[in-house]
Amino acid sequence: MTEELEKVPRLDLLRDIYLNGLSMKIVPPQKKNEAKNRLIQIITDNSMLPLYKRLIEKFKWQADEKLMEKMKNENEKKLLELDENIKKAEENEGENEIREGLLKKAIYLIQIGEKDQAHLALRKTLEKTISTNYKIDIDFAMIRIGFFFEDYDMIRRNMEVAKFDLESGGDWERKNRLKVYEATYLMAIRNFKQAAQLFVESLSTFAAYELYDYNQFIYYSIITNIFSLDRVELQEKICNSSEVLSVIEQMPFAHKLITSLIECNYSEFFSALAGTTEELKRDQWIGTHVKFFCREMRIRAYAQLLQSYKSVQLKSMAEAFGVTVEFLDKEISRFISSGRLHCKIDKVAGIIETSRSDEKNILYQSFLKEGDVLLNKVQKLSRIINL
Repeated sequence: MTEELEKVPRLDLLRDIYLNGLSMKIVPPQKKNEAKNRLIQIITDNSMLPLYKRLIEKFKWQADEKLMEKMKNENEKKLLELDENIKKAEENEGENEIREGLLKKAIYLIQIGEKDQAHLALRKTLEKTISTNYKIDIDFAMIRIGFFFEDYDMIRRNMEVAKFDLESGGDWERKNRLKVYEATYLMAIRNFKQAAQLFVESLSTFAAYELYDYNQFIYYSIITNIFSLDRVELQEKICNSSEVLSVIEQMPFAHKLITSLIECNYSEFFSALAGTTEELKRDQWIGTHVKFFCREMRIRAYAQLLQSYKSVQLKSMAEAFGVTVEFLDKEISRFISSGRLHCKIDKVAGIIETSRSDEKNILYQSFLKEGDVLLNKVQKLSRIINL
């Protein structure tokens, strides 16, 4: 039964749901209609009335009343059957049979997209559960429900429960799966650095196929780590990884993006970044963070080039990135003013002068600042105690 639980909810539907919410500029009308038709077909085949109602409300679709009535009858009939089986188990059988009956009902509710009732059914199942691994599988199901309905509070709470249950005796396979769940959650809330570390730790142990396939897992590992690691670590942990090497050729933009950054081929890097950005716009996990990702990657590339020189001509830097001098001047100025790049532009001479910061001095100043804050808090506390 836990194998059936792993298959719900169907997270592969998230991509088509996400595509339906994007503008025509990002997703052509034909692609959007194809995504909608796929969803309607799956909803019809599985009588997913609660999900259908949710999508009608979300995307302002025209409701098919006949289809809704048919699905309603099917849902009521199935739920009545499941409730009768639970009642029989409570009257004539033991705890195991009751738990199995409750779990079957929970699985069906998750399958049709009934979030609240499914959560309640899983909680009841959990009350009848003794096995630690069984409890963890239910924790995972609750996290997946959170993913499906974009309920990040539900994800976070059940992630903490799963960690506690795993400490009580969960096996290694489930511990490794939880790392992927947590990495996905962190990626979805734009914490790419922590997500990247967990993805790297899971490269040789990935087994969370209920979330996405192996190629997609490697893709997310590349994207989050290119954001987080320096060139040496990126080469060592990602580019030299046998797991990544086995599939990276199937990801032309991601492959080009990571190799061009490591090799300092900035013109190719910008080209690959444009292609990667277009891919990420249509990704249900990172799509909402595309502007942030693209901006941070441009800053990283600029900083990487500038750190090698005391000064560099605007024209030669623009040529290196394959952009105009005007574009580069405007972009670099914006990042300087926001404190993201430590340099200054000499418009008369047409050069960018770098101002490398002394790391020891920065650390010293940080200690002084934090020390002053702490001292002020201690003084305030001592005055309160003296009173």
